[in-house]
Amino acid sequence: MITFEQVSVHYHDAAEPTLRGVDLTVPEGELCLLVGPSGSGKSTLLGTVSGLVPHFTGGVLHGRVTVGGRDTRAHRPRELADLVGTVGQDPLAHFVTDTVEDELAYGMESLGLAPEVMRRRVEETLDLLGLADLRDRALSSLSGGQQQRVAIGSVLTTHPKVLVLDEPTSALDPGAAEDVLAVLQRLVHDLGTTVLMAEHRLERVVQYADQVLLLPGGGATPVLGDPAEVMAHSPVHPPVVALGRAAGWSPLPLSVRDARRRAAPLRARLAGRTPPPTPTATGEPVLSVQRLTVRRGPVPALRGVDLDLRAGEITALMGRNGAGKSTLLGSLVGLHQPASGTVRVGGLTPHRTRPQELIRRIGLVPQDPRDLLYAETVAAECAAADQDAGAAGNTEPGTCRALVSRLLPGIDDALHPRDLSEGQRLTLALAVVLTSRPGVILLDEPTRGLDYAAKGRLVEILRGLAADGHAVLLATHDVELAAELAHRTVILADGEVVAGGPTAQVVVSSPAFAPQVAKVLTPLPWLTVRQITDALDDSL
Repeated sequence: MITFEQVSVHYHDAAEPTLRGVDLTVPEGELCLLVGPSGSGKSTLLGTVSGLVPHFTGGVLHGRVTVGGRDTRAHRPRELADLVGTVGQDPLAHFVTDTVEDELAYGMESLGLAPEVMRRRVEETLDLLGLADLRDRALSSLSGGQQQRVAIGSVLTTHPKVLVLDEPTSALDPGAAEDVLAVLQRLVHDLGTTVLMAEHRLERVVQYADQVLLLPGGGATPVLGDPAEVMAHSPVHPPVVALGRAAGWSPLPLSVRDARRRAAPLRARLAGRTPPPTPTATGEPVLSVQRLTVRRGPVPALRGVDLDLRAGEITALMGRNGAGKSTLLGSLVGLHQPASGTVRVGGLTPHRTRPQELIRRIGLVPQDPRDLLYAETVAAECAAADQDAGAAGNTEPGTCRALVSRLLPGIDDALHPRDLSEGQRLTLALAVVLTSRPGVILLDEPTRGLDYAAKGRLVEILRGLAADGHAVLLATHDVELAAELAHRTVILADGEVVAGGPTAQVVVSSPAFAPQVAKVLTPLPWLTVRQITDALDDSL
């Protein structure tokens, strides 16, 4: 269905080709998972299939890409719309209408489908993706995860033969991600749809893949093969694969179920042992929320929320899409005025405090990093962040750029922020906020678009900030990040706190938010591969 013939892509401002020597075929009716480190060319490869590369992105395409017999060099994206459906990393860039139902129907209108067909497909898609209750909602009023589901649904309604998906579950909670992946499986198995998907959260998707296409980066030849065989030597792999490597299992497991079947000897080796206890922060809260209620229009988005953040403590805020996580973070920096209750940050009330004063106490990295980025280049953005932080006496020139390099090496100073990938933009925005080293740091989905290596660097930076006395609150759907990093976890549902406490207790008791290692080794209290490898090393 998709054939790459010696495909390379070279952008005019790049020293080396972004893609080189891609020569392979993706068969019809298979789910092919595209993996590789950030910057290895995954988004570019997806763009060659949809025709966005080179017709809209520029650059020079060498070789040939054919989809269903059509050469993408000779067919622009609109001429492939009946064959290829594409969902990018940013759902907002995908939308052309105002409401959910209109967006689902738009693609079919463009193809001239009959009204009765359009109506039926809209209803089917609303049910498939759990969007029926949102059908009349404005797209701008949806959470990031809800917007992602609408973007996927707007492509599914046209019934394309090929689906091209770039990070389709990155903004979804675990339950919604499983729903989307179940839909994709049905399309592949029942309708013969070919799915080419890039995803960093491999723990969610690798077990569903028929084949894995590894882009190693650095000019290395791409590898297409059986998922277990590719994962055996892939530089990026999910925790369950890392656990299999540590335990010496062969073939490597790709799912929790596979790993549990082999875990009895490992459980025996760990019997009677427990991970080191997580330190508990003491002292007075640096941020305190009491009985906070916030309305977004007529609907209460938060209902009587209580939350304390202490210096040196990292707290994960979890919950399904639309639970109120982003609203809570916005309220902590004064973006939303409480209907009742209070928020206090270092003695200040955020919505009554001037931004210039508040930024020294609390900083927010929002879900959409473009909200923080306004300069023409990465270098200018970093210089402005250094200047703003320097005015408060918190930093020296070069601090922001050093943070960018530490989080995600290789970002060119001369690039415009809009030309960065989703993960690179997030990295830059995170560095801008961290430059001023505020006492309280808020992050909304900080690992969206980051690969495992970049996530590991982020973990070390946030641990360092906590060790220096900062309080960190991160809203995330990344259960592996919460298990690795958070001292405490708070779960929101419908605007209310339904669980809170030490991470090990909260996530293990909630199947939806438990990490892979906890699911494999339950009822033992282990959460991460690092804990397992440390314990095995100590036993030698």
